[in-house]
Amino acid sequence: MLQTSARLLRLLSLLQSRPDWPGAELAERMEVTTRTVRRDVDRLRDLGYPVESTPGIAGGYRLGVGAALPPLLLDDDEAVAVVVGLRGSAAGWVTGIEESSLRALSKIEMILPSRLRHRVSSLQSAIMLLPGDCPVVDASLLTALATACRAHEGVRFGYRDTTRRVEPYRVVRAGRNWYLLAYDLDRDDWRTFRVDRVTGPIQPGARFTPRAEPEGGTETYVSDSLTRAPYRYQATILFHAPLEKVAQTTTPTAGRLEARDEHSCLYYTGAEALDTIAIYIALKGIDFEVLEPPELREFVADLGTRLSRAAAGGR
Repeated sequence: MLQTSARLLRLLSLLQSRPDWPGAELAERMEVTTRTVRRDVDRLRDLGYPVESTPGIAGGYRLGVGAALPPLLLDDDEAVAVVVGLRGSAAGWVTGIEESSLRALSKIEMILPSRLRHRVSSLQSAIMLLPGDCPVVDASLLTALATACRAHEGVRFGYRDTTRRVEPYRVVRAGRNWYLLAYDLDRDDWRTFRVDRVTGPIQPGARFTPRAEPEGGTETYVSDSLTRAPYRYQATILFHAPLEKVAQTTTPTAGRLEARDEHSCLYYTGAEALDTIAIYIALKGIDFEVLEPPELREFVADLGTRLSRAAAGGR
């Protein structure tokens, strides 16, 4: 009986970890037969879990939407993340869900093990949000976009006086803002949208088959779309210092770091003016080289000459 119960918990945890599971893959992960998986799925259904069968040659399962929210299984890291996130939401990080966040928080903290309470307290003590520090985002909007990403459902929304039809892929927090990475169907290309600039109700669209990630991966695309693509000058800088050291003096919304070796790293950034990049890079106090563009190399050389003259008393 204990073995069966443990197996049901394991099956429930797997079903909650992603939208769809082929039956054969579930059996392999649980080290049982597909027949045992079918029996365990029936047991979960008897307990009220809305486990749906998915069509196809091999067949599969997904955890569907039921009349009530079934119990969730969280590992230690997930539980800590949920509690910290709920505390932030209760404090107003996301508008419109303060009271519901407090109710959910009280339920979870009531059963939180002591070892996790210490981790939450240690992490929370190091977090402070000053009033007006970042734009708040409507909770229902953020939830709708995140749900569409997970379900692979297209959406339509207003954005900067236009209507956009997209296939949502990922909701990303960068710096002080939330962004939606999506494939724009009308422009036939990937786009990044600031969530707080989305207007009007989210209109659901048809389900879609996820596309391959943008070239370079999601993190690279989102970072470049925020820090390089919108600007007149796009620069690549070689820092003669480890990535960890340079990362201490920059932010994800200012540029993207990429390790070259253990002693150096590349920095990708952009700006409307050359002096903006030159001064920002120079003030880091780390030796660097300008790899591109050529105009920035010339500007830095000229700036260095003028600064040297100023240090020598104008001679």
